[in-house]
Amino acid sequence: MSDSIYAIPVEKITGEPASLSDYKGRVLLVVNVASKCGLTPQYEGLETLYERYRGQGLVVAGFPANDFKEQEPGTNDEIQFFCKLHYDVTFPLFSKITVVGEGKHPLYKALIDAQPRATSTAEKSFREKLKGYGIDALPEPEILWNFEKFLVSRKGEVVRRFSPDTQPDDPQLVAAIEAELAKEA
Repeated sequence: MSDSIYAIPVEKITGEPASLSDYKGRVLLVVNVASKCGLTPQYEGLETLYERYRGQGLVVAGFPANDFKEQEPGTNDEIQFFCKLHYDVTFPLFSKITVVGEGKHPLYKALIDAQPRATSTAEKSFREKLKGYGIDALPEPEILWNFEKFLVSRKGEVVRRFSPDTQPDDPQLVAAIEAELAKEA
């Protein structure tokens, strides 16, 4: 799996070609993000995680997506400006992609194939919460909503997946990150 994740081309939010191989040997937290979502304040927590653990090898990788109720309508420039202005984001952001359906980016296909089920850390599942808002969520294994999180080991293996409402400071997520950071590449 590690070679396939690292070999998938992506673009930095500035439009430059990139790949996750730039982060070989580091632990990745890959998150589909959006600027106009009820979960958008998670940007602050993601930045805090990045600042706290980047010296130990954590990289938060944000992939804007407009797949859920058009909650990321902006251009890459607008998204980058928003993230810097409102949350002072310094973790890597990538160009807007599609994370569900037929146009799904190959990175998200690989992430989902590796971890088809998300861990929910809440008492009431996020799927149930969405239903309460009258939103029919996509069936598993598809991405449920913005801010779903994939944890990738230093070896490039997708080791965990967390539901969108898992806060960046959630003890289960932090413990999983710390466990991966403690392992050798």
